[in-house]
Amino acid sequence: MPSTRTVSTNGIEIFLREQGEGPLVVLCHGWPELSYSWRHQIPAIAAAGFRVAAPDMRGFGKTSAPADVGAYSIFDHVGDMVALVEALGEKQAVIIGHDWGAPVAWHAALFRPDIFTAVAGLSVPPPFRGRGRPLDTLRDSGITNFYWQYFQTPGVAEAEFERDVALSMRTLLGRGFSDPAASLFVEDGKGFLGNPRADLPLPDWLSEADLAHFTEAYRQSGFRGGLNWYRNIDRNWELTAPWQGAQIHQPSLFIAGSKDSVITGLIGAKRVGDMERVLPGLRQKLIIDGAGHWIQQERADEVNTALVAFLKATAA
Repeated sequence: MPSTRTVSTNGIEIFLREQGEGPLVVLCHGWPELSYSWRHQIPAIAAAGFRVAAPDMRGFGKTSAPADVGAYSIFDHVGDMVALVEALGEKQAVIIGHDWGAPVAWHAALFRPDIFTAVAGLSVPPPFRGRGRPLDTLRDSGITNFYWQYFQTPGVAEAEFERDVALSMRTLLGRGFSDPAASLFVEDGKGFLGNPRADLPLPDWLSEADLAHFTEAYRQSGFRGGLNWYRNIDRNWELTAPWQGAQIHQPSLFIAGSKDSVITGLIGAKRVGDMERVLPGLRQKLIIDGAGHWIQQERADEVNTALVAFLKATAA
């Protein structure tokens, strides 16, 4: 079983789950998740001969959640992972991320190739920096109700999700981003969750005990820390200007579900199709048929097989 502890680094307290010995592998979760989201990967990767560290990311779970919205830029998140590698007594690591953790992993590989020797992203394709600020681009396209926009004003989404945390988590994880009813556009007066149902049956990959773990964690932490990641979307675009058009040359892997709306939309599908432009070292682009957004939980065996094969082929 993984052990847990908290380390002080980069000015915050980072809670993490650890298991195994060997080359270091860092697992970065997304929203609204936790290090617990990697519960199937940690033992499998450790058993394959690696040391695994899966932190609760900044603003989530038992890790510090700074009050300042500006403390959640991509520089802060990558800085946390750089500092974590050092705090663990290592000089290099393979970094793997899902959802928001994927941009952290991609940018960590982009910013610090000396530390992150290989990279895998789940669900979210590698960074392709557009010509304008993402939120400005949405607005200029006539879009005003995308969920990124709904998440911008502090307190609005927090109030919706914290009204009934158990119902929110059941809806967010149980429905996910693969259900046709789970639109990423927010209807006036309905909020992000739409019309949540307390009797929504859970998918077979998520048990009531799993859901209870997520629910209790978010009852303790609230949702603000994770939502602050979205409030830095435009700022991240500004900060990454020096890397316009840059490539990630390390060995890389991409995994996603065929029914994940993050990659099935027009922009997401194009980025999946074009990712070799950013990832000249791409070893595999694995699209798992019938799977949705929570890919490492939904299809753990297939994800584990792909990750272990990638790690054995690339890690020192």
